[in-house]
Amino acid sequence: MDVICQAKSGMGKTAVFVLSSLQQIDPVAGQVAALVLCHTRELAYQICHEFERFSKYLTEVKVAVFYGGVHIRKHKDLLKNECPHIVVGTPGRILALARDKDLSLKNVRHFILDECDKMLESLDMRRDVQEIFKMTPHDKQVMMFSATLSKEIRPVCKKFMQDVMPCSLLQLSFPKSSYFIPIAPVVVLL
Repeated sequence: MDVICQAKSGMGKTAVFVLSSLQQIDPVAGQVAALVLCHTRELAYQICHEFERFSKYLTEVKVAVFYGGVHIRKHKDLLKNECPHIVVGTPGRILALARDKDLSLKNVRHFILDECDKMLESLDMRRDVQEIFKMTPHDKQVMMFSATLSKEIRPVCKKFMQDVMPCSLLQLSFPKSSYFIPIAPVVVLL
């Protein structure tokens, strides 16, 4: 089932797709199973760090981040010598690696866009995302996350999806006298 999720910043969107992907991934040597695209290298680095943090005890799972500003030869060597199961990156660099046949997307099972509105509102970035999307298998889960989803961008998001489940994350606060963690994200189906 494909997911489109809207929630305010700090509500746990990243944790939702990181944990969901890690739970479902079946690491196979030399195959990329999950692809996460985001619009800035800073965000790509942060997401990769979260995957590494949550997969600390999943020693067989390999994660890598790819973005511009780093010599592409370094990324090509990494893909050749130690192909990750989870790839996080910016559309421009991911597309360059895929076009050059250094990054194979034929086994991707999870296609994730973080801050999807920012990527799909920019026509150049949208074209890159569409080209990358076409390089992945038809049968995959698509997950899109954003703090803001305008009425104009929602139909664009849904064009990438088949069986869409819209949801949002709500924040629950518990009384101070309770022993629960004060803030817990909850997924709500819309």
